[in-house]
Amino acid sequence: MNESDRASWQILDRFVEIRSPWVTFIGEHLQDDTGKILDYWRVEKEDSVIIIPIQNQQFLFPIPMYRPGVGEKTLDFPGGRVPTGKTPLEVAPIILKRELGITENAIECLSPINKEGWAINSSFSNQKLYGFVTKISQDFAMNPELLGTMYRTSQDGISTLLNKLTCLQCRSLLLEFLRLSKLG
Repeated sequence: MNESDRASWQILDRFVEIRSPWVTFIGEHLQDDTGKILDYWRVEKEDSVIIIPIQNQQFLFPIPMYRPGVGEKTLDFPGGRVPTGKTPLEVAPIILKRELGITENAIECLSPINKEGWAINSSFSNQKLYGFVTKISQDFAMNPELLGTMYRTSQDGISTLLNKLTCLQCRSLLLEFLRLSKLG
């Protein structure tokens, strides 16, 4: 959006703001570029990081967690929020330690999949998604209590994984990683 597009939309007032430690809900009256007044709702959240860990030609997943939004446990790559004052790169090793028990000395490389954050839902949220791929030392012994499952990085393994992986954010980062690396 260029400056003239931004200038043609105006926030007239904020009629509600509900804050929590996780999310802020905001209701505003906006005037669009045609002069129409709209009730508009949006969410402000911290940015997210998702990491694709690979060890011995296998994608590693933590134990599936219950997701209240869909009412079931889901298969997801390790991920979490980026607290204010931290960068996505600083947070990635913390998430790997929390979700899979992977120590920093076991991380052989940590490479960004997308250097600029992707808008999660630009109409409704300010949140951006950052993705990384990491190679874990083949000598690092994974904690079986934290490791949910593994999928081979082969064509068959990727195909099977894509049939199981329903998280859109995880899928988009995996597909972008495969596109960039030519693994798929």
